[in-house]
Amino acid sequence: MNQKLFTEWRTLYSSNWGQSHLIHMRIRMRDLVDADTMRHAVDLTMERYPYFCVELKKDGEYYLAPNKRPVVITHSLSGIKLNTAEANYHLLAFSYSDNWIIADISHAITDGTGAYELIRTFLYYYVSERYGAKLPKEGIRLVGDVIPEEEWNDPLVRITDFPVPSGGQIANALNPVKAAALEEDRQLTVYGIALSESEFMRFNTENNGSPATMVSLLLSRALHRLFPDNPDVIRVTVAVNQRNALKAPLAHQCLVGAAFLEYGEKIRTLPLKRQAAAYREMVFAQTTDEKVLEGLANQIGITQMIISKQSDSERVAAAAMIDEMTKDFTSATVSYVGKLNYPEAEKYIRDFRLWTRGSGGTIVIEISAVSGKFTLDFIQPFADPMFVNAFLSELDENGITYDLMDVMKLEMPDVKLPWKE
Repeated sequence: MNQKLFTEWRTLYSSNWGQSHLIHMRIRMRDLVDADTMRHAVDLTMERYPYFCVELKKDGEYYLAPNKRPVVITHSLSGIKLNTAEANYHLLAFSYSDNWIIADISHAITDGTGAYELIRTFLYYYVSERYGAKLPKEGIRLVGDVIPEEEWNDPLVRITDFPVPSGGQIANALNPVKAAALEEDRQLTVYGIALSESEFMRFNTENNGSPATMVSLLLSRALHRLFPDNPDVIRVTVAVNQRNALKAPLAHQCLVGAAFLEYGEKIRTLPLKRQAAAYREMVFAQTTDEKVLEGLANQIGITQMIISKQSDSERVAAAAMIDEMTKDFTSATVSYVGKLNYPEAEKYIRDFRLWTRGSGGTIVIEISAVSGKFTLDFIQPFADPMFVNAFLSELDENGITYDLMDVMKLEMPDVKLPWKE
């Protein structure tokens, strides 16, 4: 069936500078990838996710139409541009090289939570056939399931009674690019940092932290280390899953909100353990159902403002303005979907990476927890290592063992959109 757009609008119209909003998942398997097995696994996976087998079409207004063509798999690390003839007009594609499997998914159609569900399904089929493993089916979405309406429907469309957002001005946040005069350094770069899952969780337990709040705190301390006299507040945005507040745990759409963690003067004077507790309290206060729904009301207002414009070019300009404003109220973003939580399949995985593009060109740290380790993908819109070095110094000073695995140019496929041609 055709899907009317709503949640997707802002992401689609803001995919216009640099690289498009994309979820780029890289999985390094234990052995070389078997292409035939991967083809079979992808076909079965996509049969289970018909709402991801779509193409962007227009009949007066844009909508997502069913796409019966096969989801494309390429033998490469770079993947292909989505929503093109080469991609069979899909908004996702797979690729592989040696022992790497890569999934590229437009962030317009889902978020990390939705992408993790798809990857768990893929791993069930791929690992079962490739290794003859008997994997548990509990909690895994598989072909033959009855797909409930709650998986299909956009929960934002049915809710009309949102709380009125709190008013008030938000002070400008430290802009790392401007503070370091890196406006001319435009080499998108990603640093891969590995931590032992058990050791980092023990450190969190001992210091009142959680993975996302502790990484946010260490990043905040690193930014303050670099710019101790900058008058702008250091504010790290933590991604928040909105499904619980919406009472829509099965929804597949991109449903990500934000909690804002400010490293103010009072917090700076506290020991790390009390700083971590303060950050967790900030997250708790901002993730009650009421607060999450307030944030959603703001997001809906932005979406309605964008789609109220009469032309694609006006909508693109409105989305670009919102992206530009993002630079003024957030210093960086930290995102942690949670554990992949499929240990029977994870024993065949050696590395798991998650790359995205930050709104407004900010620093992003994507946290993955797979195969007994946390991987921090430290993503930045420039090449200069000053920020990641300051962050690693925080790890060193707090006795957190890490492995800087690699430094790479951030290269992800684009998404072809009508207004980008």
